[in-house]
Amino acid sequence: MQLIPPQPPQSCWRPSVADLSLKPDVIVVGGGIIGLSAAWQLHRDGIDVVVLDPAPGTGASHAAAGMLAPIHEAYWGETHILGLNLAASQAWPAFADALGVDVVDYRRNGMLMAAYDADDKALLDNLGDLHEQEGLPVERLRSRECRSREPLLAPGVRGGVYSPLDHQVNPRRVVAELLSRVPTIPVSATQVARNQVATDDGRVMACQQVVVAAGAWTGRLLGVPIRPIKGQILRLNGPEGLLRLPVRGVVRGSSVYAVPRSDGEIVVGATQEEQGFDTRVTAGGVYELLRDVLALLPGLSEIDLEETWAGLRPGAPDNAPIIGTGDDGIVYATGHYRNGILTAPITATAVAALVQGRQPPVDLSPFSPGRFGAEPIGDPPNTEHLSGVTA
Repeated sequence: MQLIPPQPPQSCWRPSVADLSLKPDVIVVGGGIIGLSAAWQLHRDGIDVVVLDPAPGTGASHAAAGMLAPIHEAYWGETHILGLNLAASQAWPAFADALGVDVVDYRRNGMLMAAYDADDKALLDNLGDLHEQEGLPVERLRSRECRSREPLLAPGVRGGVYSPLDHQVNPRRVVAELLSRVPTIPVSATQVARNQVATDDGRVMACQQVVVAAGAWTGRLLGVPIRPIKGQILRLNGPEGLLRLPVRGVVRGSSVYAVPRSDGEIVVGATQEEQGFDTRVTAGGVYELLRDVLALLPGLSEIDLEETWAGLRPGAPDNAPIIGTGDDGIVYATGHYRNGILTAPITATAVAALVQGRQPPVDLSPFSPGRFGAEPIGDPPNTEHLSGVTA
Protein backbone atom coordinates (compact mmCIF):
# COMPACT_ATOMS: atom_id res chain seq x y z
CA MET A 1 0.00 0.00 0.00
CA GLN A 2 1.14 3.53 -0.74
CA LEU A 3 1.67 5.94 2.12
CA ILE A 4 0.92 9.64 1.91
CA PRO A 5 4.03 11.28 0.37
CA PRO A 6 6.37 12.56 3.08
CA GLN A 7 6.22 16.27 3.90
CA PRO A 8 8.82 18.39 5.69
CA PRO A 9 8.31 18.12 9.46
CA GLN A 10 6.94 21.24 11.13
CA SER A 11 9.27 20.77 14.08
CA CYS A 12 12.68 22.44 14.05
CA TRP A 13 14.10 19.29 15.65
CA ARG A 14 16.42 17.38 13.29
CA PRO A 15 17.95 13.94 13.88
CA SER A 16 21.50 13.14 12.95
CA VAL A 17 22.12 10.79 10.04
CA ALA A 18 23.71 8.26 12.37
CA ASP A 19 20.42 7.86 14.22
CA LEU A 20 18.47 6.74 11.16
CA SER A 21 19.59 3.11 11.11
CA LEU A 22 16.03 1.91 11.78
CA LYS A 23 13.42 3.45 9.51
CA PRO A 24 10.05 1.72 9.32
CA ASP A 25 7.22 3.23 7.30
CA VAL A 26 5.18 3.93 10.44
CA ILE A 27 6.06 4.20 14.13
CA VAL A 28 3.21 3.70 16.60
CA VAL A 29 3.89 5.20 20.03
CA GLY A 30 1.95 3.18 22.59
CA GLY A 31 1.43 -0.55 22.95
CA GLY A 32 -2.01 -0.87 24.47
CA ILE A 33 -4.90 -2.35 22.54
CA ILE A 34 -5.38 0.82 20.47
CA GLY A 35 -1.76 1.08 19.34
CA LEU A 36 -1.37 -2.66 18.78
CA SER A 37 -4.62 -2.90 16.80
CA ALA A 38 -3.60 0.03 14.61
CA ALA A 39 -0.17 -1.49 14.03
CA TRP A 40 -1.68 -4.85 13.13
CA GLN A 41 -4.07 -3.26 10.64
CA LEU A 42 -1.18 -1.37 9.03
CA HIS A 43 0.84 -4.59 8.93
CA ARG A 44 -2.05 -6.39 7.23
CA ASP A 45 -2.10 -3.58 4.67
CA GLY A 46 1.52 -4.34 3.81
CA ILE A 47 3.09 -1.43 5.70
CA ASP A 48 6.33 -1.78 7.65
CA VAL A 49 5.38 -0.74 11.19
CA VAL A 50 6.88 -0.90 14.68
CA VAL A 51 5.36 -0.19 18.10
CA LEU A 52 7.32 1.62 20.81
CA ASP A 53 6.35 0.89 24.42
CA PRO A 54 8.48 0.00 27.46
CA ALA A 55 5.87 -2.50 28.71
CA PRO A 56 3.25 -3.17 26.03
CA GLY A 57 -0.17 -4.32 27.13
CA THR A 58 0.34 -3.67 30.85
CA GLY A 59 -1.68 -0.48 31.29
CA ALA A 60 -5.40 0.17 30.92
CA SER A 61 -5.76 -2.71 28.46
CA HIS A 62 -4.49 -5.13 31.13
CA ALA A 63 -7.00 -3.86 33.68
CA ALA A 64 -10.00 -3.71 31.35
CA ALA A 65 -12.97 -6.05 31.73
CA GLY A 66 -13.59 -6.29 27.99
CA MET A 67 -17.22 -5.23 27.81
CA LEU A 68 -18.17 -4.38 24.23
CA ALA A 69 -21.18 -2.39 25.33
CA PRO A 70 -22.32 0.43 23.01
CA ILE A 71 -25.84 0.24 24.46
CA HIS A 72 -24.95 0.29 28.12
CA GLU A 73 -22.32 2.96 27.47
CA ALA A 74 -24.94 5.27 25.92
CA TYR A 75 -25.49 8.44 27.93
CA TRP A 76 -27.48 11.61 27.37
CA GLY A 77 -25.41 14.26 25.61
CA GLU A 78 -22.97 11.72 24.11
CA THR A 79 -24.83 10.58 21.00
CA HIS A 80 -21.76 11.30 18.82
CA ILE A 81 -19.84 8.77 20.91
CA LEU A 82 -22.77 6.35 20.61
CA GLY A 83 -22.46 6.41 16.81
CA LEU A 84 -18.78 5.53 16.98
CA ASN A 85 -19.41 2.81 19.56
CA LEU A 86 -22.15 1.20 17.47
CA ALA A 87 -19.88 1.17 14.42
CA ALA A 88 -17.14 -0.32 16.59
CA SER A 89 -19.45 -3.06 17.82
CA GLN A 90 -20.27 -4.00 14.23
CA ALA A 91 -16.55 -4.26 13.47
CA TRP A 92 -15.83 -6.67 16.31
CA PRO A 93 -17.06 -9.98 14.82
CA ALA A 94 -14.64 -9.76 11.87
CA PHE A 95 -11.84 -8.52 14.14
CA ALA A 96 -12.37 -11.41 16.57
CA ASP A 97 -12.62 -13.89 13.72
CA ALA A 98 -9.27 -12.72 12.32
CA LEU A 99 -7.62 -13.15 15.72
CA GLY A 100 -9.51 -16.33 16.59
CA VAL A 101 -12.88 -16.19 18.34
CA ASP A 102 -11.93 -18.85 20.88
CA VAL A 103 -8.44 -17.43 21.30
CA VAL A 104 -9.77 -14.06 22.49
CA ASP A 105 -12.89 -15.49 24.22
CA TYR A 106 -15.29 -13.35 22.18
CA ARG A 107 -18.87 -14.00 23.29
CA ARG A 108 -22.13 -12.56 21.98
CA ASN A 109 -24.54 -13.43 24.78
CA GLY A 110 -25.79 -9.94 25.61
CA MET A 111 -25.53 -7.91 28.80
CA LEU A 112 -27.83 -7.14 31.72
CA MET A 113 -27.96 -3.87 33.65
CA ALA A 114 -29.71 -4.15 37.02
CA ALA A 115 -30.95 -1.62 39.58
CA TYR A 116 -30.43 -2.27 43.29
CA ASP A 117 -33.05 0.09 44.77
CA ALA A 118 -35.84 2.43 43.67
CA ASP A 119 -33.56 5.40 43.06
CA ASP A 120 -31.27 3.20 40.97
CA LYS A 121 -34.31 2.02 39.00
CA ALA A 122 -35.16 5.65 38.23
CA LEU A 123 -31.66 6.12 36.79
CA LEU A 124 -32.07 3.04 34.61
CA ASP A 125 -35.51 4.20 33.45
CA ASN A 126 -33.94 7.48 32.38
CA LEU A 127 -31.32 5.62 30.34
CA GLY A 128 -34.06 3.43 28.93
CA ASP A 129 -35.73 6.56 27.57
CA LEU A 130 -32.50 7.37 25.74
CA HIS A 131 -32.31 3.85 24.35
CA GLU A 132 -35.84 4.12 22.99
CA GLN A 133 -35.23 7.61 21.57
CA GLU A 134 -32.19 6.32 19.67
CA GLY A 135 -33.99 3.19 18.50
CA LEU A 136 -31.62 0.86 20.34
CA PRO A 137 -32.70 -2.77 20.80
CA VAL A 138 -33.17 -3.21 24.54
CA GLU A 139 -35.64 -5.04 26.74
CA ARG A 140 -36.81 -3.49 30.00
CA LEU A 141 -37.16 -6.12 32.70
CA ARG A 142 -38.97 -6.47 36.01
CA SER A 143 -37.19 -7.92 39.02
CA ARG A 144 -38.34 -11.49 38.40
CA GLU A 145 -37.38 -11.25 34.71
CA CYS A 146 -33.90 -10.05 35.66
CA ARG A 147 -33.42 -13.04 37.95
CA SER A 148 -34.71 -15.38 35.29
CA ARG A 149 -31.91 -14.25 33.00
CA GLU A 150 -29.31 -14.17 35.78
CA PRO A 151 -30.26 -16.29 38.82
CA LEU A 152 -27.28 -15.04 40.84
CA LEU A 153 -28.85 -11.58 41.20
CA ALA A 154 -30.08 -10.57 44.66
CA PRO A 155 -33.83 -11.14 45.19
CA GLY A 156 -34.39 -7.45 45.89
CA VAL A 157 -33.22 -6.00 42.59
CA ARG A 158 -35.83 -3.57 41.29
CA GLY A 159 -35.54 -4.20 37.57
CA GLY A 160 -33.15 -3.89 34.70
CA VAL A 161 -32.37 -3.56 31.02
CA TYR A 162 -31.12 -6.35 28.76
CA SER A 163 -29.20 -5.57 25.57
CA PRO A 164 -28.53 -8.36 23.06
CA LEU A 165 -26.03 -6.18 21.15
CA ASP A 166 -23.61 -5.75 24.05
CA HIS A 167 -20.92 -8.44 23.92
CA GLN A 168 -17.63 -9.24 25.64
CA VAL A 169 -14.05 -10.29 25.00
CA ASN A 170 -10.96 -11.07 27.08
CA PRO A 171 -8.66 -8.04 26.55
CA ARG A 172 -5.58 -9.79 27.92
CA ARG A 173 -5.96 -12.52 25.34
CA VAL A 174 -6.53 -9.95 22.58
CA VAL A 175 -3.39 -8.05 23.54
CA ALA A 176 -1.33 -11.24 23.79
CA GLU A 177 -2.45 -12.29 20.31
CA LEU A 178 -1.72 -8.85 18.85
CA LEU A 179 1.73 -8.85 20.44
CA SER A 180 2.48 -12.08 18.61
CA ARG A 181 1.66 -10.39 15.31
CA VAL A 182 3.35 -6.97 15.42
CA PRO A 183 6.96 -5.96 16.20
CA THR A 184 7.59 -3.94 19.36
CA ILE A 185 10.61 -2.17 20.84
CA PRO A 186 10.68 -1.77 24.66
CA VAL A 187 11.49 1.95 24.83
CA SER A 188 9.66 5.13 25.84
CA ALA A 189 9.17 8.02 23.46
CA THR A 190 10.44 11.35 24.78
CA GLN A 191 9.75 13.55 21.74
CA VAL A 192 7.67 13.06 18.63
CA ALA A 193 7.20 14.85 15.34
CA ARG A 194 5.32 13.82 12.20
CA ASN A 195 8.10 11.57 10.94
CA GLN A 196 10.51 11.05 13.81
CA VAL A 197 10.62 9.86 17.41
CA ALA A 198 13.28 10.31 20.09
CA THR A 199 13.47 7.55 22.70
CA ASP A 200 14.79 7.26 26.21
CA ASP A 201 17.71 5.09 25.09
CA GLY A 202 19.15 7.99 23.10
CA ARG A 203 17.91 6.93 19.68
CA VAL A 204 16.16 9.08 17.13
CA MET A 205 14.05 6.97 14.78
CA ALA A 206 12.78 8.26 11.45
CA CYS A 207 9.77 7.09 9.49
CA GLN A 208 7.19 8.39 7.05
CA GLN A 209 4.41 8.74 9.66
CA VAL A 210 4.13 8.72 13.45
CA VAL A 211 0.94 7.52 15.14
CA VAL A 212 0.50 8.44 18.81
CA ALA A 213 -1.65 5.98 20.77
CA ALA A 214 -0.10 6.75 24.14
CA GLY A 215 -3.28 6.62 26.21
CA ALA A 216 -3.13 8.48 29.51
CA TRP A 217 0.45 9.56 28.76
CA THR A 218 -0.46 11.47 25.59
CA GLY A 219 -0.78 14.74 27.47
CA ARG A 220 2.74 14.44 28.85
CA LEU A 221 4.11 13.67 25.41
CA LEU A 222 2.22 16.19 23.28
CA GLY A 223 0.42 18.60 25.56
CA VAL A 224 -3.10 17.62 24.48
CA PRO A 225 -5.82 17.70 27.18
CA ILE A 226 -5.80 14.02 28.11
CA ARG A 227 -5.99 13.18 31.81
CA PRO A 228 -5.46 9.83 33.56
CA ILE A 229 -8.55 8.36 35.23
CA LYS A 230 -7.67 5.55 37.59
CA GLY A 231 -9.73 2.38 37.62
CA GLN A 232 -9.26 -0.36 40.21
CA ILE A 233 -10.52 -3.85 39.38
CA LEU A 234 -10.77 -7.26 41.06
CA ARG A 235 -10.52 -10.72 39.55
CA LEU A 236 -12.47 -13.49 41.23
CA ASN A 237 -12.40 -17.17 40.35
CA GLY A 238 -15.23 -19.65 40.73
CA PRO A 239 -16.92 -22.54 38.97
CA GLU A 240 -17.40 -22.18 35.23
CA GLY A 241 -20.88 -20.90 34.44
CA LEU A 242 -21.51 -19.51 37.94
CA LEU A 243 -22.41 -16.15 36.41
CA ARG A 244 -24.30 -16.52 33.14
CA LEU A 245 -24.15 -12.96 31.81
CA PRO A 246 -22.05 -9.84 32.16
CA VAL A 247 -23.93 -7.74 34.70
CA ARG A 248 -23.67 -3.99 35.12
CA GLY A 249 -25.34 -2.66 38.20
CA VAL A 250 -26.34 0.63 39.73
CA VAL A 251 -26.04 0.21 43.49
CA ARG A 252 -27.03 3.20 45.63
CA GLY A 253 -26.08 5.47 42.76
CA SER A 254 -22.70 3.84 42.12
CA SER A 255 -21.82 1.78 39.07
CA VAL A 256 -20.32 -1.69 39.32
CA TYR A 257 -19.93 -4.57 36.90
CA ALA A 258 -19.16 -8.29 36.95
CA VAL A 259 -17.96 -9.90 33.73
CA PRO A 260 -17.60 -13.71 33.56
CA ARG A 261 -14.94 -15.46 31.50
CA SER A 262 -15.30 -18.89 29.96
CA ASP A 263 -12.82 -20.36 32.49
CA GLY A 264 -14.71 -19.24 35.61
CA GLU A 265 -12.88 -15.96 36.17
CA ILE A 266 -15.10 -12.97 36.98
CA VAL A 267 -13.80 -9.42 36.56
CA VAL A 268 -15.28 -6.85 38.94
CA GLY A 269 -14.83 -3.14 38.49
CA ALA A 270 -14.22 -0.37 38.36
CA THR A 271 -13.51 2.71 40.38
CA GLN A 272 -13.19 6.10 38.69
CA GLU A 273 -10.59 8.25 40.40
CA GLU A 274 -8.79 11.37 39.25
CA GLN A 275 -5.55 10.87 41.17
CA GLY A 276 -2.97 11.69 38.53
CA PHE A 277 -0.68 8.82 37.60
CA ASP A 278 -1.21 6.93 40.87
CA THR A 279 -1.79 3.23 40.13
CA ARG A 280 -1.88 1.96 43.72
CA VAL A 281 -4.60 -0.50 44.67
CA THR A 282 -6.23 0.84 47.83
CA ALA A 283 -8.20 -0.78 50.63
CA GLY A 284 -11.00 1.73 50.06
CA GLY A 285 -11.22 0.95 46.37
CA VAL A 286 -11.36 -2.80 46.96
CA TYR A 287 -13.95 -2.34 49.71
CA GLU A 288 -16.24 -0.23 47.51
CA LEU A 289 -16.13 -2.74 44.67
CA LEU A 290 -16.81 -5.73 46.94
CA ARG A 291 -19.56 -3.90 48.82
CA ASP A 292 -21.45 -3.00 45.66
CA VAL A 293 -20.96 -6.21 43.68
CA LEU A 294 -21.96 -8.40 46.64
CA ALA A 295 -25.08 -6.31 47.23
CA LEU A 296 -26.04 -7.08 43.64
CA LEU A 297 -24.63 -10.62 43.35
CA PRO A 298 -24.35 -12.05 46.89
CA GLY A 299 -23.46 -15.50 45.58
CA LEU A 300 -19.98 -14.25 44.67
CA SER A 301 -19.02 -13.89 48.34
CA GLU A 302 -17.67 -17.44 48.66
CA ILE A 303 -15.42 -17.62 45.61
CA ASP A 304 -11.71 -16.81 45.48
CA LEU A 305 -10.31 -13.30 45.19
CA GLU A 306 -7.33 -13.87 42.91
CA GLU A 307 -6.10 -10.45 41.81
CA THR A 308 -6.37 -6.72 42.35
CA TRP A 309 -5.16 -4.29 39.73
CA ALA A 310 -5.35 -0.64 38.72
CA GLY A 311 -5.00 1.00 35.32
CA LEU A 312 -5.23 4.52 33.94
CA ARG A 313 -7.93 5.33 31.41
CA PRO A 314 -7.20 8.25 29.07
CA GLY A 315 -9.95 10.87 29.28
CA ALA A 316 -10.50 14.01 27.21
CA PRO A 317 -12.55 16.98 28.52
CA ASP A 318 -15.64 15.81 26.60
CA ASN A 319 -15.03 12.08 27.28
CA ALA A 320 -14.73 11.41 23.53
CA PRO A 321 -11.62 9.96 21.88
CA ILE A 322 -9.11 11.94 19.83
CA ILE A 323 -8.75 10.32 16.41
CA GLY A 324 -7.36 12.18 13.43
CA THR A 325 -4.39 13.96 11.93
CA GLY A 326 -3.29 17.01 13.89
CA ASP A 327 -1.93 20.27 12.56
CA ASP A 328 1.46 18.92 13.60
CA GLY A 329 1.07 16.10 11.05
CA ILE A 330 0.91 13.40 13.72
CA VAL A 331 -1.92 10.86 13.58
CA TYR A 332 -3.65 10.75 16.98
CA ALA A 333 -5.50 7.73 18.39
CA THR A 334 -6.02 8.35 22.08
CA GLY A 335 -8.50 9.40 24.77
CA HIS A 336 -10.80 6.39 24.43
CA TYR A 337 -11.68 6.53 28.16
CA ARG A 338 -14.08 3.67 29.02
CA ASN A 339 -14.28 2.29 25.49
CA GLY A 340 -10.76 1.48 24.36
CA ILE A 341 -11.44 -2.23 24.00
CA LEU A 342 -14.74 -1.65 22.20
CA THR A 343 -13.37 0.91 19.76
CA ALA A 344 -10.02 -0.74 19.00
CA PRO A 345 -11.04 -2.31 15.65
CA ILE A 346 -12.74 0.79 14.24
CA THR A 347 -9.92 3.03 15.47
CA ALA A 348 -7.36 0.73 13.85
CA THR A 349 -9.18 0.90 10.52
CA ALA A 350 -9.48 4.68 10.79
CA VAL A 351 -5.78 5.10 11.59
CA ALA A 352 -4.78 2.89 8.68
CA ALA A 353 -6.99 4.95 6.38
CA LEU A 354 -5.51 8.23 7.59
CA VAL A 355 -1.95 6.98 7.16
CA GLN A 356 -2.66 5.79 3.62
CA GLY A 357 -4.70 8.79 2.50
CA ARG A 358 -8.01 6.93 2.33
CA GLN A 359 -11.43 7.90 3.60
CA PRO A 360 -11.91 6.64 7.21
CA PRO A 361 -14.81 4.24 7.80
CA VAL A 362 -16.60 6.70 10.10
CA ASP A 363 -16.94 10.47 10.39
CA LEU A 364 -14.00 11.56 12.54
CA SER A 365 -14.90 15.26 12.74
CA PRO A 366 -16.36 14.98 16.28
CA PHE A 367 -13.05 13.46 17.40
CA SER A 368 -10.66 15.93 15.76
CA PRO A 369 -7.40 16.65 17.62
CA GLY A 370 -8.08 20.37 17.11
CA ARG A 371 -11.51 20.53 18.73
CA PHE A 372 -10.16 21.87 22.02
CA GLY A 373 -8.55 24.94 20.44
CA ALA A 374 -4.98 25.62 19.38
CA GLU A 375 -2.87 22.51 19.06
CA PRO A 376 0.81 22.37 19.98
CA ILE A 377 2.94 22.84 16.88
CA GLY A 378 6.61 21.92 16.67
CA ASP A 379 8.51 20.57 19.64
CA PRO A 380 6.33 19.07 22.37
CA PRO A 381 6.10 21.11 25.58
CA ASN A 382 7.40 18.35 27.84
CA THR A 383 10.52 16.40 26.91
CA GLU A 384 10.97 14.33 30.05
CA HIS A 385 11.27 10.57 29.60
CA LEU A 386 7.97 8.86 30.14
CA SER A 387 7.72 6.09 32.70
CA GLY A 388 5.22 4.25 30.51
CA VAL A 389 3.33 4.65 27.27
CA THR A 390 0.21 2.53 26.93
CA ALA A 391 -3.13 3.02 25.28
